[in-house]
Amino acid sequence: MTGRENRHRREPECPLEESHKDLCDMTESEPSIDRLDSGTCETEVDLLRRQYLESEHRFRALLESLPKVAVQGYDRDRRVIYWNEASSRLYGYSAEEAQGQLLEDLIIPDFMRESVVQAHRAWVQNNIEIPAEELELQHKSGILVPVFSHHVMLGEHTDSPLMFCVDVDLADQKRAHRDLDFATRFDSLTHLFNRQTFENELGLLIQDCERQGHHLALVYLDIDHFVEVNDALGYEQGNYLLIDLAQRLRRCQRATDLIARVSSDEFVLAFPGLLKEADIRRLVNKVQRVFRAPFVLNGREQQISACIGVALFPDNGLAARDLIRNADVAKNRAKLDGRGSLRYFQQQLHDELVRQHDLGTQLDQAMENGEFSLHYQPQVSATSGRIENLEALLRWQPAEGPQVGPGEFIPLAERSGLIHRLGDWVMEEACRQQQVWKRMNFGEHRIDINVSGSQLTRPGFLERFESCLVRYGLAPQDIGIELTENVLIDADESVLEGLTRLYHRGVRIAIDDFGTGYSSLSYLKHFPVTALKIDRSFIRDAPNQPKDRAIMEAAIFIGHRLGLEVVAEGVENAEQLTLLREMHCDLIQGYFFYRPMPAEEVVRLLAGFIPGPEGLSD
Repeated sequence: MTGRENRHRREPECPLEESHKDLCDMTESEPSIDRLDSGTCETEVDLLRRQYLESEHRFRALLESLPKVAVQGYDRDRRVIYWNEASSRLYGYSAEEAQGQLLEDLIIPDFMRESVVQAHRAWVQNNIEIPAEELELQHKSGILVPVFSHHVMLGEHTDSPLMFCVDVDLADQKRAHRDLDFATRFDSLTHLFNRQTFENELGLLIQDCERQGHHLALVYLDIDHFVEVNDALGYEQGNYLLIDLAQRLRRCQRATDLIARVSSDEFVLAFPGLLKEADIRRLVNKVQRVFRAPFVLNGREQQISACIGVALFPDNGLAARDLIRNADVAKNRAKLDGRGSLRYFQQQLHDELVRQHDLGTQLDQAMENGEFSLHYQPQVSATSGRIENLEALLRWQPAEGPQVGPGEFIPLAERSGLIHRLGDWVMEEACRQQQVWKRMNFGEHRIDINVSGSQLTRPGFLERFESCLVRYGLAPQDIGIELTENVLIDADESVLEGLTRLYHRGVRIAIDDFGTGYSSLSYLKHFPVTALKIDRSFIRDAPNQPKDRAIMEAAIFIGHRLGLEVVAEGVENAEQLTLLREMHCDLIQGYFFYRPMPAEEVVRLLAGFIPGPEGLSD
């Protein structure tokens, strides 16, 4: 073997070492004229040599100081000549173990061995560089390590080319990416799909069902009164409930089904591949059975229920978003029916929802536009027909379109919170109108206003009512209030005290829709009331329904025994009137006598310009 060949077989520790040798060879072959000042020349060579050593030291220190950057050096045969500490941490081999080993035997997985060898040869022989890229190389333990690998060839035009691989550990980055991917696609608590992922996957399922001519059922469920679990037992127990429910729903999931948690207490499931209606009912029943077994919370068994809405493909929508929305609409309608209710989507539900939304938007501007007014319906004596009192009834006439009934807009106002502004406006307007009528000498008739539950339980309402009476110069007997039985369910001690104060001042307090609420007799016992208004549902059927007649007669009897005035609502014909007179009901209110009318018409009525009802004589 020649000396040149020996040089080629030598395995330097670092490419800078070769550069150092070349520098020494160069200085030894300088012309003799330069050696005249030998001391100077030796000083310069020593300086260069020292600078080189310092540079190499800094280079090595830099390589060793990069904890995430693994650097390995390989000779032309791909044997290790350099292996830094980061390489040991990344691949598990110490520098001593790696020294002299083949690249492909150390860190190259079997499926990559041939391609790596060929790529290295192509660079050495044909100057075709190896591109930088993300790879998964092999750890000593056999696991794959994600890295970004960059390759540098030194001395590529010589007989002793050296390849250096600079590998950046991507494990943390990949882990963070996986965590981010999980967070963006899954619910962190239950590990189910989140809403966005569910919608995307549902779109693919719909495409499959469309190709195969199959149906798909989308089930949307909402845990009943979940907030009460959180409030009473704490969020930790609420989370246990959600996790347990997710596991139960998974157990009724087929391989092709989808399930997701889409909000705090709401889950959706998609069942594709259905061929007939019986399949749909069977799967929906399967979901309902999940709630039959009690849930264990705080060591105690509790029965949990959920309202469920169902939408079907293709009947109720062709797109994922439409199906989810329509199932949600059906679920919201089920919630109005009570705990554990089930509703299938119907188009009128969606149409009703759209109308409610449009009305809610209009309702916000209705007060500013002056679209509300009060109509007044007289209450007359059952025997004489004389007008005794007037009930103020709120009316809404939008600037455009037909009048909207209170049965539609009052619940909207309750949900939106506008009921408080509306209630205060009704109170002010009734007091203002009563003041006007008193100045016209028509003020002997009391005006009764309806008060909702949210108004009554809102702090300060009864105080504002008293203040309003004073501001308009009215007596407590000029304005009365009507409350439904259900309103009193939420009344606390402060409300009871306020009503008692009004009662003793002489304000008339009536229970409206009597007989339709809960624990009616207990409210009569605990709350200060002066009148009962029998609900129209009993009046309507009393002439032909013995049970309704018995209830009506009992209500009148109880009211009189308690010293209360009794008013019958919704009287529409002479037969009803005759029955009420036989039972000695005090006051009558209904279309048989007077419909609700605007204030101007009330003035004409009280002034005698409108004739009174006929047929009231004994």
